[in-house]
Order: sequence, then C-alpha cells, then structure tokens
Amino acid sequence: MGLCFLYLRNVKGFGYNRKRVYRVYRDLVLNLGIKPKRRLRRDKPAELAVPRQINAMWSMDFMHDKLSDGRGFRTFNVIDDYNREGLGIEVDLSLPALRVIRSLERIIEWRGKPKAIRCDNGLEYLSGKLVAWANKQRIRLQYIQPGKPQQNAYVERFNRTVRHEWLDQHLFESIAQAQDTATKWLWNYNNERPNMALGGITPIQKLTRAASPLLLVVIINCGTTHRSQIFLIRICCTSNCAYCLCVFLLPSSFLQFSTQQQAWS
Repeated sequence: MGLCFLYLRNVKGFGYNRKRVYRVYRDLVLNLGIKPKRRLRRDKPAELAVPRQINAMWSMDFMHDKLSDGRGFRTFNVIDDYNREGLGIEVDLSLPALRVIRSLERIIEWRGKPKAIRCDNGLEYLSGKLVAWANKQRIRLQYIQPGKPQQNAYVERFNRTVRHEWLDQHLFESIAQAQDTATKWLWNYNNERPNMALGGITPIQKLTRAASPLLLVVIINCGTTHRSQIFLIRICCTSNCAYCLCVFLLPSSFLQFSTQQQAWS
C-alpha cells in the first residue's frame, strides 16, 4: 500500500490521506499478506557512500533471461547512484565489450561523462578494450571484490526491480520487443515510480529538487541560421555537454544579461 499512497501523493498530486487510500486498497482486496522468508542473520555490510552530485558515480551490471523460443538474451543496465536513475537498458543476444562501450557512449552524449563507474569482475568489464576506452575518457573503473555483490548494491537493487516489474511480467518473442518494453518501463521507473530509498519520490523528482538556486542560461548555436537561441531554465546540470555552452548567472545579474541578449539578437 505504501507505493500506491506515495504514487498518488507525490507523483499525481492528490491530497488523499493514508487512511482513505487504505480503505480503497482493502476494498479491492489488494492487502494480501506476503509470508516473509526465513533469513540467516549476517553482519550488516557498510553502507555505500551516496554521491552528492550527478555523474559522480555510475553502476553497471548484466542480467539474463530467455525469449519465448528458448533463446537466452542479456540486458546491460546502467544507473546513476546519485538519484538511482536508470540511464539505460541495452538488450541483445550477446553484449561483448564493444557493445558495452557503444552503450556507454550513447548515454554520455546526453547525460555527460561520469567520474567513475562501479562494476563487478565480469569478462566484459576486464576487457582490454573497455579499460583502454575508460583510460582515454579519464573514467575510473571501480571493481568490487569477487563474490561480494553487496558492494554494488545500488544496481543490484535496481536489477531486482527490473526482474520483478519488467522481465517477470512479459514473455518476449523477439529482441526488438524486449528492447521496446524495456525503454517504456525505464521511463515509467524514472518518472512515475516512487523510490523508497529517495524518501518516496521519483528519480526525476530527486534531480529537480536538487536544482541549483542559480540561473542556468543555455546558449544553443544554430548551424543553419548562425544565430543563438537563449533559454533560461532551472535545472541541476553538472554534465559536460558538447552541443551547448552553459553559463551560470546570479539572479541580480540577469537584467544586465537580458540587455546583452537584445543586442545579440
């Protein structure tokens, strides 16, 4: 019931209280108890450090499943540890190191370059091609200890959600169908699914609430008209974008910038 209440309250903006949502939840016979599994008591591992800005640390991992005809396929999942945002899910029968590099480059084109990426000790991640690419891009590959997936807990928790809410809900007939449903599910995960680790808000809401109080002016150069279009937005963006120039201005200086904008136009 918790996710339903947070979805209606934080995502859709309804003012229903918890008791009203629970009454409807109970009338629909959705309050079925889940028998907890018996777990062994273990020492609690140290918590992962939470990055203070986007693109400080990414996490990546592979998953496996099968098509309806029995052929196995793999998924390559990438998230940003800062706001648990799913950056991409690549689906194919085989995902070697070159495909991993291409997937990361596509994400970097719109997201910006990370400082480090956390991963396990899989063959694709230990490949010389991936290591050489990371060194060229000045991206640090942080490998976890073998046999300790809890050291990559953020993406492991993301994988559990992927398995429960996407992979186990569909029977795929082709790779194209799996990739299409993955893209749609990922948008819903980032924009509409409350994340308990973020206090019941979505990853995109986490990114929006952390927006800088400074004004971000984006100057986009148009290659066809050789003129500049200027947009004033409020967004938390620390990525390196190759297609625009980001200039931070204090609110008090915006009036002076507006005068300059009229002179440029």
